[in-house]
Amino acid sequence: MTASITQTETQEGPVTSGFWALTLGSIGVVFGDIGTSPLYAFHEAVRGAAHGAPVTRLMVLGVLSLILWALLIVVTAKYVLLLLRADNNGEGGTLSLMALGQRALGRRSWFLLALGVVGASMFIGDSMITPAISVLSAVDGLKLATPAFEHYVVPLTVLILVLLFAVQSKGTALVASAFGPVMVVWFACLAVLGVIHIADDPSVLAAINPYYALQFLLSHGTIGLVTLGAVFLAVTGGEALYADLGHFGRKPIQSAWMFFVLPSLLINYFGQGALVLSNPGAIEHSFYRMVPEHLVLPLVGLATAATVIASQAVITGAYSLVYQAVQLGLLPRFEVRYTSETHAGQIYLPRVNRLLLIGVMLLVLLFHTPSNLASAYGIAVSTTMVADGIMGFVVIWKLWNWKAATAAVVILPFVMVDITFFSANLLKLLEGAWVPLLFGAAMAGTIWTWRRGSGILIQKTRRIEVPLDDLIRSLEKRPPHVVKGTAVFLTSDPAFVPTALLHNLKHNKVLHEHNVILTIETGHTPRVDLSERFKMEKISEKFSKVRLRFGFMEQPNVPKALAIARKQGWQFDIMSTSFFVSRRSLKASAQSGMPLWQDHLFIALSRSANDATDYFQIPTGRVVEVGTQVTI
Repeated sequence: MTASITQTETQEGPVTSGFWALTLGSIGVVFGDIGTSPLYAFHEAVRGAAHGAPVTRLMVLGVLSLILWALLIVVTAKYVLLLLRADNNGEGGTLSLMALGQRALGRRSWFLLALGVVGASMFIGDSMITPAISVLSAVDGLKLATPAFEHYVVPLTVLILVLLFAVQSKGTALVASAFGPVMVVWFACLAVLGVIHIADDPSVLAAINPYYALQFLLSHGTIGLVTLGAVFLAVTGGEALYADLGHFGRKPIQSAWMFFVLPSLLINYFGQGALVLSNPGAIEHSFYRMVPEHLVLPLVGLATAATVIASQAVITGAYSLVYQAVQLGLLPRFEVRYTSETHAGQIYLPRVNRLLLIGVMLLVLLFHTPSNLASAYGIAVSTTMVADGIMGFVVIWKLWNWKAATAAVVILPFVMVDITFFSANLLKLLEGAWVPLLFGAAMAGTIWTWRRGSGILIQKTRRIEVPLDDLIRSLEKRPPHVVKGTAVFLTSDPAFVPTALLHNLKHNKVLHEHNVILTIETGHTPRVDLSERFKMEKISEKFSKVRLRFGFMEQPNVPKALAIARKQGWQFDIMSTSFFVSRRSLKASAQSGMPLWQDHLFIALSRSANDATDYFQIPTGRVVEVGTQVTI
């Protein structure tokens, strides 16, 4: 779901780079979020365990053991080894998993839809928190170089983030090409620093034993659960492994994780642990204390570059997820700009970009420090992971044809671990976890309003619509004046007469010699084969039905898709074709079936929707818009 830099789709079809190029690309894009967790995860977890008391050996070993087994169970076992196999025509991510589950059930499931909406809403929340906490954590290291920098941490963070969001409209192709090498240097640096400091106290390796994790949780009560919420910071970004499946493929992601990223992370965490065992005072800045003072500034520079890359990954991931939501009918149409002629995955959504920037700025200015922001971080990701686990059960049971009991035995332990982490993060509700929950609720409410309002609107317009077959029979008996050319009428239901056609007959009193009732469908797969793109049915001498089908990750291009019709004998000429589009003017009504506030929200969303002609890339010079007023 992030910038597609190695596996893309061009006009000629999919273009797949070599295995090593894909592996390098995945290191740069997929692992940016989880790769910057050592900046704050161990430090926050040990401070939470100490709870103001001196740091002890058992605390350090307990936290390290929890981090190790969280990475092995949640990220490696659940996502890398299991869910990466649940691909929807090669694509992954929360909404892809939702579509896959609904396809497996063979029907629309409101439960799966709710899970998908909640998971997607929380992912958008994560897209705001990740840039804020990552960049803030990196820049925070300046305070170690000299205390004089302390007052410049927040302003410098704001400046970096504003510049990051400002360049989004230029596209990420040039920046993305450097992602892999920079992150390789970053992970190599993590491993080298870890190896150097494990020598400070090699007994830290005892934390490999899960006994220390269990002993810590059982002996620390509520503090243990609070610490678990901080430990979860080490696995945030794990869901990106699945979300980026379509861009890099399963094998490159698995190889990069198992043989490079995971070892580098674990070695660094154990190095931080050994450093704190030998010098408990180092816990205040356990990551930056791993280097001598004269190397702090270069490390801050490298860390800032890594966090900018991590931020870029979740920002472009948010663009892709919102785009999928629009295609699936969960949100109104947003303006989409394609920033690369060859990389289809590189898109820019101006409105989403502005909303993310506002959210990120508010978080930085509201929380000020990484420690304060850490409380808000885990709840968003843990909610997404719980949703993924439950939807994964449906896929394993129904699509993979496993017995329900067997599927439950496999997936239930992962869901229980995710729920435990969710509960631990919920304890931070008053400390900051309310922020992503509030945003997720607002996002879910927006999606619910759009879905509900759209359904009511369809029901109301259906009452006054005329069946298409009845109109054709009427026109055959009393034909109007016929003009040359082709008229294409866009509609969501080809069984009924499009509003624009009725108004054209009523006011202009003419009928074109060729009339096409065009329906555009979005499938439950990311992409649709070209052989399934176009379907035409001739229903009379002057009328035809055409259905265009796109995947929920494809760019809808109506003129280009209609050109396929030439292979089926239809002489489509864009210059002799007029596209008729209905534009509805909505007004609130007390009898709509929704509360008045929801009416007004739905109307606002409708007015903010991108123009259909732009969204479907229809030449504006060939479009005729017909306005109608509907009370919702």
